[in-house]
Amino acid sequence: MDRTRLARVDVSQTPLVTIWEVTRACALACRHCRAEAIPRRHPLELTTEEGYRLMDQVRELGSPLFVLTGGDPLLRPDFFDLIRYATEIGLRVAATPSGTGLLTRENIRRAAEAGLRRVAFSLDGVSAGTHDAFRGVKGSFRLTLAGIEYAREAGMEVQVNTTVTRYNLAELREMPRLLEELGVRLWAVFFLVPVGRGLQEDMITPEEHEEVCRWLVAIGESVPFPIKTTEAPFYRRVAIQMGRPVPYTVNDGKGFVFIDHLGNVCPSGFLPLPAGNIREQPLAEIYRNAPLFRDLRNPDLLKGKCGRCEYRSLCGGSRARAWALTGDPLASDPACPYEPEGAPGAAASA
Repeated sequence: MDRTRLARVDVSQTPLVTIWEVTRACALACRHCRAEAIPRRHPLELTTEEGYRLMDQVRELGSPLFVLTGGDPLLRPDFFDLIRYATEIGLRVAATPSGTGLLTRENIRRAAEAGLRRVAFSLDGVSAGTHDAFRGVKGSFRLTLAGIEYAREAGMEVQVNTTVTRYNLAELREMPRLLEELGVRLWAVFFLVPVGRGLQEDMITPEEHEEVCRWLVAIGESVPFPIKTTEAPFYRRVAIQMGRPVPYTVNDGKGFVFIDHLGNVCPSGFLPLPAGNIREQPLAEIYRNAPLFRDLRNPDLLKGKCGRCEYRSLCGGSRARAWALTGDPLASDPACPYEPEGAPGAAASA
């Protein structure tokens, strides 16, 4: 979706990204897993037919990017059927498989033939030691690299997701070289939110958040792939301060919606506060009208530093991290070290 089209989207009515957690089952034991993945599928997961109805509702919302995630979506026997149905009704489909033995050439080929356009793989370091320690399973790094190769062979766009924590901060600056060698189309840099298995002590400091964002902005024009951040909306402030183009404003519940394996609709996977359930209400009604979503889209309701910040309309802080560390999704983002200087509302003219 290009920047011109993004500017025309009313994110109070239409999410830009819709993510469905098709299962929480996964063979990995990631130390920062927001889902606290389990070995077997939950018996009350949305069924195939319920999944089809959900995708129909996503299409009616305006065809946002639709992501099948988990757990490991490859553990659902109907995974390829779900891709095929989503593609047939006109959705742009992506998926985030886990780095396990299910990442075979045959499974990747079947996903591509079903219509999968983009596949996102998690790589949390440039070495097997760092990555496998994150994932809790030896060999995940090797299997992930093989999956990337298979996806490129199948003609799919490859995205790499990297979660920044104190365990891999030292390797982060080596990642662009590896990603260039792998031919990725997008690097998505996630900043840890202490939910699920993620712990507050695994986070980097606010000053390190700022330093990483400045580095990402600085290298953005020299690497052969775009860079996006997740749960670091202050990246946009940093970009403005450095005189660089500003990525489009998306935040938890603002252009983004997450449906968990049981049908609960949340602002994001990192902010697992259900605002409704698709088994009881239409997705559009929940996204557009649920009080939680409406509050998250109103920068005038933000509290503390975020509420006083001149960049609050552009940034807004991580609502997920605010909730995880304070219990209040409208509180200030504890990872941002910036001290507001301008008058409230200045972000609109920044």
